[in-house]
This record gives sequence, C-alpha cells and structure tokens, in this order.
Amino acid sequence: MGEPANPLLTARGLGSSFGGPFDLDLAVGECVCVLGKSGSGKSVFLRLVADMDPGSGTVALKGKSRSDWSGPEWRQRVIYQAAEPAWWAQTGAEHFCPGDMGPAAILMQALGLDTALLAHPVEQLSTGERQRLALVRSLARNPEVLLLDEPTASLDQSSTLAVEDLLASRMRTGLGIVIVTHSREQAQRIGMRQFEMRDHQLHAL
Repeated sequence: MGEPANPLLTARGLGSSFGGPFDLDLAVGECVCVLGKSGSGKSVFLRLVADMDPGSGTVALKGKSRSDWSGPEWRQRVIYQAAEPAWWAQTGAEHFCPGDMGPAAILMQALGLDTALLAHPVEQLSTGERQRLALVRSLARNPEVLLLDEPTASLDQSSTLAVEDLLASRMRTGLGIVIVTHSREQAQRIGMRQFEMRDHQLHAL
C-alpha cells in the first residue's frame, strides 16, 4: 500500500532536536506501525504529531492545518496514548465523562475487563489492566486519529489479540492509527504499512 491519495493526517518536515524531519501520510481507516530500537525516536515522532512537544514542520487533519486548531481541540481529535499513560484522578471512572460510560462499558467488555474495575483506585490495577483501560479512555472520546506508544507491551497474547481486534473494528469505521511497537509480528498482523525508525528517521519497510 503506497501513500494515500486523500490522507486523513499529513505530517511534513516534522522535527525537533530529538529527531526528524518526519514525513507521513495516514489514510482514513489505515494503521501504520513504527518499529525500531529504544531511543531511536519513535515516541518523539508521536509526541510531535500530537503537539505534545515543541518542534518544526506542519501537521494537518483532513487538510486543515494543526495551527488552525486550539491545543485541546487538536488533542481531542488526534489522541496520543503514552506507553505509561497518565492518570489524574483516583478511580478509573473519574477519567470518563458521564456520557462516555455506556461506550466505555462496551469497550471494556471487548478487552476482557470487568466494569467493576472503574470503581477501583487506579493504583491498585495491574499494569495490563491500566494499559487496556487507557485504551478504552482514548477510544471513548471518538478520536479521528489514535497515536499509540506500545499499547500492548504489558499484555499476554490473548489480551494483545483482543486489543488488535478492537482496533481493527474501529479502523473499519474510519479511525486512523499509528502504533509504535517492538513486535514485528504485531506490525504484520495489524499494520497496513510498516516503517522502521533508524537514526531518528522513518524508513519504509
């Protein structure tokens, strides 16, 4: 699969002192996987797209420049999920808007999570439970693009496949996804295109 003719997301000359410049087009419903060694710049790339770190270059969503959105508006549509997601309240439920609880319950079921976990203190959840709950939190906000940094790093095989199945179902509704992963097997299963980050540059595989 080559570069999409009408991309959902476009990044041009995106970079900082930590990596780049990066160029990437992401199609509607496409999953792009980025592989590479630790410290090669994979997370830097995601954070630059999400406008989490200062940098140069341009990013656009459906042809509209990121500079035309406010920061919160952009990050509502283009969600970055870190490898170790942040939690700012005591329980999982406090991280969801009331209107998101129904969709969140459906997402949790798809990932093998008991909704009772929402009432538990986040710090008492296992690493894998927190990682899956963070994905539920991201998807419940209905982003147009999801930037995932090693979203299954702490999961067993069955939980990993459940995550991949859920992401594939959302891609069929148009969600664009960029995943940083160390697993070539995962990249082959879910990625429509794969890149390797070498010397802080993206190289198509």
